[in-house]
Amino acid sequence: MSSCYRRVYLDFHQDLYSRYLFNPGSWYTGDGAPAWAASGYPQESCGLCFHWGQNMKNNTAVTAAIHDFWHNRNGVQDSFIAAAGEALRHVREALPAAEFKLVAGVDPLNEPYAGRYDQGQTSQTWERDLLMPFYRRFRAEMDAEGWAHKAAFVEPLVFWNQNVDFFAEPGGLTLVPALGERFVFNSHFYDGKAQSGVLMPGKASDGQYVSAFNTIRSRAQALGTTAIVSEFGHPVAGFTSDKNASVLKAMYQALDSTAAGAQWWSAPRGTVVSGSQWHWDTGYDRHHELMNDNPDKVKTEGDAMNDEHFSAIRLDAAGTPVFTVDRAVVDRVYPQAVAGTTLAFTYEDRVHQTWQQIPLPAVRALVGSAPFAVLVWDSTGGPAPTEVHLPESLRSPLVVSSANAAVNGDKLLLTGGPGRQFALVTAPSAGNTAAAEAELRQWHVSW
Repeated sequence: MSSCYRRVYLDFHQDLYSRYLFNPGSWYTGDGAPAWAASGYPQESCGLCFHWGQNMKNNTAVTAAIHDFWHNRNGVQDSFIAAAGEALRHVREALPAAEFKLVAGVDPLNEPYAGRYDQGQTSQTWERDLLMPFYRRFRAEMDAEGWAHKAAFVEPLVFWNQNVDFFAEPGGLTLVPALGERFVFNSHFYDGKAQSGVLMPGKASDGQYVSAFNTIRSRAQALGTTAIVSEFGHPVAGFTSDKNASVLKAMYQALDSTAAGAQWWSAPRGTVVSGSQWHWDTGYDRHHELMNDNPDKVKTEGDAMNDEHFSAIRLDAAGTPVFTVDRAVVDRVYPQAVAGTTLAFTYEDRVHQTWQQIPLPAVRALVGSAPFAVLVWDSTGGPAPTEVHLPESLRSPLVVSSANAAVNGDKLLLTGGPGRQFALVTAPSAGNTAAAEAELRQWHVSW
């Protein structure tokens, strides 16, 4: 954590509650709860499940155990909160103050779900009556352990924004009062249709995920807070991995803007949503994991977790990190810190296909076939610059901006007076910069 710009958040992770629920020969496994908290449940079986996530609804051992967690059977939730408090205190005390300052907050529990509902209970009342009280207990523990000024990144029911209809359930903390700024609305999003290889046979298209991500934005706004998509991605290996570049491009597009590329220049408004792609595993294809403690099932391929293949990186033979995806999709321009309010942002990486259609002729000629980004913001006019991350391919960019621009390593620093500002970032070009700037100045105040 040597860089003053790096930020992290902790994630108390679980998948299918616990590996101790699964028998040694099972097709699947879990992670999370210790053995004592996973004892006394029926023999696990998912039946004819084609994806490990179906265990959340079909495996009676998993559904019973997670149901008991929410009802604090044998004090299991009490123990979780206490253990989390010990971990938070250790992190706060072990890190130097300058490094602890860079920890943004905590995700109390990965991908929560009910297990099974009580009589008369719905997915939405479960969120209100069991999930949110848990989050408030966790928030209180954070406060008690010196994390009062850091956010709780709280997730709604995991199925709430699922695009496979038979798996989806209403949710999104719709019956919960406003959260306020000490909580962040924290959602995951995966394209189950694309991963199936059947429900979406082709590649992702321009604007495909804009509606789903706008739903995340609107839920956060209704709850009086901001949003993060703390998991998104697509397999890098397997029979649907040919969709990877298009799916990732479309997901990053939906994080960047509320509009598809074809409409962006006429309707560009929309906040940028932060996100973290699942995932970055330096052990990819190098694991040595005994699945369910079975010495005859040693997992070495992929992520070593239920045959997943999501890591954007791996280590080569020399131990050097290399990409498993097209670098240009993930090493991208993005606003890292805006001194004011972001009004619009887009980045066209030119990887899968070009979705952006620039209507301004001089700007279009200046950019040509190069990657480009456009940021529009209302500046506070203060001394702090707006910071834009530059990918390796654009470390010496052409910048056309109403603000003063300076490049510092992998950052573009933009400073200017109060009011609406714009910046176009692209590769060096022989085009007419003055004509492009004139078009941008007229465009950025016209909408």
